[in-house]
This record gives sequence, structure tokens and C-alpha cells, in this order.
Amino acid sequence: MYTGSCLCGGVKFSINAELAPIQICHCSQCRKAQGGAFATNTPVAISDFQLKSGEDLLTEYESSPGKKRFFCRQCGSPIYSNRDSLPNVMRIRAGLLDEPLNVKLAFHAFTASKCSWLEINDDLPKYDEGVK
Repeated sequence: MYTGSCLCGGVKFSINAELAPIQICHCSQCRKAQGGAFATNTPVAISDFQLKSGEDLLTEYESSPGKKRFFCRQCGSPIYSNRDSLPNVMRIRAGLLDEPLNVKLAFHAFTASKCSWLEINDDLPKYDEGVK
């Protein structure tokens, strides 16, 4: 089991499953939503996710048709996103998790739109677009 929370601690959750490898997304939407060079996400089955507190603090934003991003309206922390095309999966922001993670990084997505000031110097697979 893993636990996580937003910056202010108002939104708390648990994940009752092993985590998938972490995906690194460099698309402009993720960069703007995170305020950084990329987003680090781990896909989680909705059935394995349990919101412990803060349901009233979750706010959603449809950043593109069929994709919603959920964040804490108190502190602004991004919590997860989901897509209509993957109704049983949510993408948790890996930086919110409390425990040390035993998973590796999987790949870099949307590297064609990465920040000009970031060099990717690892051996992970790199995709100019998303991964299907």
C-alpha cells in the first residue's frame, strides 16, 4: 500500500496495488500544469485508489477534450488526471507519494515539445509524441 497527499495535506489518498513504472511527460500541457520541465506519472487502476480526505478540495479542469486534471483548490497541488478513453485508469503524480518507491522510470513522452533548456541524458526510451 502507498499513501500520498497534496502540499497542504488536505487531500490524502492511498493506493492498494503495486505501482507501474513512472512515465515522464514533456508535453506543454504537463509542463504548465506542473510548473516544471515535465510531469512524473504512474498509472493506477481506479479500483486501487482510495481518497482518504479532501474530496471537497478536489477541483477538476478539462485541459483538452476528454482529459481532466484534478488538483487541490487549497494549495494547487496536481493530484491526478484521467481520460475518457481510459475510463478505469488514473495517472497519479508520483511526487505526491510518501513512501520510497521500488519502481523505475519507464520512458520520456512528448520529447519533441520538451523545454529547450533541459537535456535528457539517460538511456530510457524517448518518444516524440505520446505512447499508445
